[in-house]
Amino acid sequence: MTLAKIVYASMTGNTEEIADIVAEALENLNIEVEINECTQVDPEDFEDADICVVATYTYGDGELPDEIVDFYEELQEIDLSGKTYGVCGSGDTFYDDFCKSVDDFDAVFTKIGASKGADSVKVDLAAEEEDIQNLEAFAKKLAEAVQ
Repeated sequence: MTLAKIVYASMTGNTEEIADIVAEALENLNIEVEINECTQVDPEDFEDADICVVATYTYGDGELPDEIVDFYEELQEIDLSGKTYGVCGSGDTFYDDFCKSVDDFDAVFTKIGASKGADSVKVDLAAEEEDIQNLEAFAKKLAEAVQ
């Protein structure tokens, strides 16, 4: 069975909800899902997955959340060639660097050899109906990319 691993960072619960929406959508497509908060796993855990997903928020003026910095730095040290990835997350359009952390992870996955399975999804604060539809479509594209 295809395995997706989702790693997330969430302060207010918005990004955890985004990760849960993606997880549920993947499970509905008959994909096994493991979902973990970023301080509970290591980037090497992605080596066992077919689909690697990071859901993160962006802090302040485009900074990575403190709790995901170590994961981000360690991720750059592994090779995920042959893996499919996707990145999603939340931010606040009030800031100039809206969802910059999503773009930062996207760049790292490309650098370490993973194949982009779906365009990144960026959510302004909490997921609304349109965002949920975009996240479900994101999950569907990831699933299709590994079949």
